[in-house]
Amino acid sequence: MQKDRNQIIQTENSLLAGYAVLQDETGGREYKEEEHPYRIPFQRDRDRVVHSSAFKRLQYKTQVFVYSVGENYRNRLTHTLEVAGISRTIASALGLNSLLTETIALAHDLGHTPFGHAGQDMLSDLMGEFGGFEHNKQSVRIVTILETRYPEFPGLNLSKETLKGMMKHGAEYGGSNLGKERKDEGPSLEAQCADVADEIAYTSHDIDDGLEMGYLKVEDLRSLSLWAETSEMVKGKFPKLDGKVFVRTVIRELTNSMVSSMIQTIESRISDWKIRDRSDLNTAYQEGKRIATYEPSYGEKVRELKSFLYKTLYRHPSVVVTSDRGRDIIETLFFHFRKQPDSIPETYKRRIEKEGLERCVCDYVAGMTDRYAEEMASSLRK
Repeated sequence: MQKDRNQIIQTENSLLAGYAVLQDETGGREYKEEEHPYRIPFQRDRDRVVHSSAFKRLQYKTQVFVYSVGENYRNRLTHTLEVAGISRTIASALGLNSLLTETIALAHDLGHTPFGHAGQDMLSDLMGEFGGFEHNKQSVRIVTILETRYPEFPGLNLSKETLKGMMKHGAEYGGSNLGKERKDEGPSLEAQCADVADEIAYTSHDIDDGLEMGYLKVEDLRSLSLWAETSEMVKGKFPKLDGKVFVRTVIRELTNSMVSSMIQTIESRISDWKIRDRSDLNTAYQEGKRIATYEPSYGEKVRELKSFLYKTLYRHPSVVVTSDRGRDIIETLFFHFRKQPDSIPETYKRRIEKEGLERCVCDYVAGMTDRYAEEMASSLRK
């Protein structure tokens, strides 16, 4: 028997905790649409993100290593998929709306520039006098304005609860009502889980890629508490294991350890702080309480690991060279299109009068893949 939309929502809601976002608590959409007969709102949001042009371009955007160094390293798309998987695991274990969490995770990096954080930093500098640039805000801009896939509205017309989940603490969102709601109410626990899943994913997979590239050494990782403890646990389970399989097993167990610690800590705080519904979550937020975080001693071990990655991998001379090259490319493209706005595609150019030349140039350059940006900059230098 085929279930209709209301039956599906009822079934899904019956599995959720009192502090979860229910499947029909979407806040609506900016542009009114008819509901689908058997696809529920957050499912439609997820599918719209996955089918977007910005999502497809993530496969050619840098995570840590540019696409040209090889095909076995994470890019912005594979990172996003790992975040989505981890976020759904955490949400499901806690009785949260895993579909909403997954959707937020899939959308969280849509606004990332080519060349990773180096590209973002360069665009932030260039846009300093013109409203600034931050990739999380750009992600919201993409799904509300820049995507052009539907005849009835700009952007993807996502549910308001999804949009609030994409907004980050402390950022300003053009004085929008949603931005104010997000600031006043605080993030849903689903959004918080997507945030911590992002951190868990990049901490684990950057170790994997760094070792594969030879920029990290196993002997250096042994000095870190979390790596040492996890290695000993793996040795106890598989005493004869060595080589790459051993290392990958340690990384997998490390990921599981961080996920499990996060779930246990969130569950403990929900119990200790008597969180029963979303109003209790909002109260905790207003009191400055962080629910989605590690227990202090474990969190210190994670920070030690992240500090090591920053100093050893992200500041590795070879990574710095490629980052600097990416910054130079972004700068070249920005000033070229600023001087020659007629060469900007029409979809960006037609908003210049309303939003300003620099913002439209920024939108165009931020949306480029690494490969396209490199080819474009190379053609300008000839």
